[in-house]
Amino acid sequence: MEINKYEQTFALYNLELDDEKVARQVETLLKEHLEENNTVEVKKFLLNSVELTTLKTTDSEESVLKFVEKVNEFDDKYPELGHVATVCVYPNFAKICHDTLENEEVEIACVSGSFPSSQTFIEVKVAETALAIKDGATEIDIVMPVGKFLSEDYEGVADDIAELKAVCGEKKMKVILETGCLKTASNIKKASILSMYAGADYIKTSTGKLEPAATPEAAFVMCQAIKEYYEKTGIQIGFKPAGGMKIVKDALTYYTIVKEVLGEKWLTNQWLRLGTSSLANKLLSDITGEEVKFF
Repeated sequence: MEINKYEQTFALYNLELDDEKVARQVETLLKEHLEENNTVEVKKFLLNSVELTTLKTTDSEESVLKFVEKVNEFDDKYPELGHVATVCVYPNFAKICHDTLENEEVEIACVSGSFPSSQTFIEVKVAETALAIKDGATEIDIVMPVGKFLSEDYEGVADDIAELKAVCGEKKMKVILETGCLKTASNIKKASILSMYAGADYIKTSTGKLEPAATPEAAFVMCQAIKEYYEKTGIQIGFKPAGGMKIVKDALTYYTIVKEVLGEKWLTNQWLRLGTSSLANKLLSDITGEEVKFF
């Protein structure tokens, strides 16, 4: 049966996780290592890993234009600080970003595939993704079909992801697990493995539209899954926590987890991204030593 290949893949990994044990492991890891990463250099790196995001109902061509122009201005005002990794917008704003963004090193990510629910026809998801790429998106963020996953329709989940990855081609595709809906560490790890197996270039915690969004425990389990997948396949997968990052300590928390679980190889803004709309100013304020409201 076709489903057997998914069960065979799952069998290669330990998916029976204890939520309380995971919480204790995360608590110990952060207690031992968080403070050592509370440095200006780490904060500069985190600023360069930010996916500056605007995903509001009120977004307009005018507001997105201003959003991108701030990224352009940043290069002139803070040349010594590099730049954010990405701007992240709805697909209908890909062209504005493409036409306006001056720094070619900043990626243009578009949420696609009926974000944030993933509830529509695959044909619609394919069309939306293709249009975003045509208009200039260099990365695509999709949401794993969570309902299918919770119904144990693993083939359906994998087919969705694989079909959209085929549309993306060489463009990077992030798969959002919406970990708050998955409830358990075991589910989060299984969803991570399935998404990577199906073609994800990154796995991402959440849309930021539901609570709970990113949590240290979910990040820890996802990073463990990425590590084990890399050890078994040699394929390096990126990680993106998103949603709920309000203070600099949140960003340092995810940095610490990635550093301790995945190691130095993941500590570049190619492999670690932070999805946020509010954290850039706080990182900038900490780095400069004064309150800054630039973005």
